[in-house]
Parts: sequence; structure tokens; C-alpha cells
Amino acid sequence: MEHSKLVGSYIDPSEGRVTFNSYAERWRASQVHRVGTASQIETNLRLHVYPRIGERPIGAVRSSDVQGLIKALDTVDKHGSVLAPSTIGTIYVWVAAIFKAAVADRVIPASPCVQIRLPEVHQSKVKPLKIETVQQIVAAVPDRYKALIVFGAATGVRISEALGVTLDRIDFLHRTVTIDRQLRGTVDNEAVFGPVKDRKNRPRLIPLPDVALDALGEHLSRWPAAPGSLVFRNECERPIRRTTFSDMWRKAVGPLGVSSGEGYHELRHFYASLLIRHGESVKVVQERLGHTSAQMTLDVYSHLWPDSDDSTRAAVDLVFGDPGVSDSCQTVGT
Repeated sequence: MEHSKLVGSYIDPSEGRVTFNSYAERWRASQVHRVGTASQIETNLRLHVYPRIGERPIGAVRSSDVQGLIKALDTVDKHGSVLAPSTIGTIYVWVAAIFKAAVADRVIPASPCVQIRLPEVHQSKVKPLKIETVQQIVAAVPDRYKALIVFGAATGVRISEALGVTLDRIDFLHRTVTIDRQLRGTVDNEAVFGPVKDRKNRPRLIPLPDVALDALGEHLSRWPAAPGSLVFRNECERPIRRTTFSDMWRKAVGPLGVSSGEGYHELRHFYASLLIRHGESVKVVQERLGHTSAQMTLDVYSHLWPDSDDSTRAAVDLVFGDPGVSDSCQTVGT
């Protein structure tokens, strides 16, 4: 013990007696998270983690306890429901972050989050909407929301980004829209903006096709907006809540047989599929959608890129069928 104190590795055993939920709440209070992320962490810790290991001293939690937590989360509960593997993985990331912080704070000597097996995540393939379906959705929503649907299908923006677009972000002359923030909520019926989802907070300059410009022009002629005002507002001329839009979306797509699960995000998939169909590269699709990396884009949309078998055959046939190439090969060989 004296040696540990001298070399600076001593950890007071009493520190590890604090309960996991007590330390986790201190950790939560010190984190710099977006409002949505902070709320998600609080909810999942309270509902899924604290009931199982929350009252345990943090120093007494072992790897087997963490593995037991994962197993419990992956088990059907009394209501017949089970968490998605991706959700369990996210919860584990937060739990591991809490234990890592406890090690850094010298509350515990080591993290129990070692060699933990997580349920396998099966990535379902995106099936983009057909253009006919998008047109039917535009026809089904109230007039005030038609341009919002067209805007999403023509730019691939997220719903919070679309609802946060102000008139000064649209350049009708150069036919572009700048996406550099999103609508995070309202305070006293006034819009509260936050950074875009991209962790680097990079603004995106997205080209506006004629169909989007026409829809925006018609929309603004009926519901004008001042330069710094929101383009899309509700019937009371206030910011549109995401829950309000979701209710409207479900009513519109239900009769069309479209799943309401992904909501406005369906238009994002539609936009990505159009870019891929017309030969845009992974990098361009990544930039347009605001993905953090090209790998993220490929994880979601790789199956939409055309198969390369035919181009591979054509490339080989072209080389073997070119006399010039054949002669050069013989020269090199001799």
C-alpha cells in the first residue's frame, strides 16, 4: 500500500463503495451531450441498467455482472418484448464509458468491461420508396406540408434539418441550400437551434433541383417568410414539432401501405438511391447526406450500387481485344 502511494497508483478502497447509479449520475452531469443524446442516456440507464446493477457498489461489479446485464437486456421480458441488438450495443457503450471514467477518477482500479459478448446486429437492407409512392405522399399531405415532403425527397435532409431551414439559408440565385443547423425544439414557441448531427459540425451546401425550387417558390408565395424566419411553420405560424409531423405522416402514408416506422427518413433513403442510380460516388453521397464517414454510407447503402460484374468483364475483354495492348505485352515478354 505504501509503495502504491509512492508511485501514485494507490486507490482508496472506500471510493469503490459508491453505488453504480450514484457515480453514473455524477458522470452524466459532467458530460457535454446534445439534448437528445442526454435524454436518451438518462432514459436507458434508468429503465435498463439501474434496476440490475444500479445499487451495487461500483467497485464490486465484475465482468460476469456486466455480461449478465447484456444477457438480461437480450431476453424477452414479461411483456413479450426485447431490445434491439443495436440498442443493447449502445447501452453497453455508455456503461463502458462510465466504468472507464471511474478508472480515470481512481474510483476503481480497472474496468469490468472486458471481453463482453454483445448480441449480433443484423443490418437490414434499405428499400427506397418508388417515385410514384413519393408523389402519392405529396398528394396525401395537407397543402402546407407538400413542399416539406418534396424538399426532403430532393435534398435528403433529416427532418430536424428541414424544419430548421430559414429563408436566409436558401440561395435561389445559385440554387443551393445551406444545412448548418437543425431545429432542436422550442422555448416559448420560439425556435431553438442546435448543431447538425455530424460530429464535426460541418455545414453542407446541397444543390436544389428545379422540382424543389418550384415547390419552395409556391410554398413561400402562400406562406411568406422573413429572411431569418423558418420556411416551414405550422398553422399557428410557429415551429413544427416533430411529433406533429409524425402524426401527419402516419395519417398520409397509412392508406398507401407505406410503413410509418422511419417517417421522413424514408425520403432520405429515396434521395440517396437517386444519387446512386445516377452514378454518384460514395464520397458525393456521403457529403450530401452529412455522414461522418464513407463507411457509414456504405454500411447503409452499399447494396444499392450496381453490380460490377459486367464492367469487370468489359474491362478484361477490352484489354484482350486491343491489338496495341497485345503487342506491347509481347514486347515486354521478349
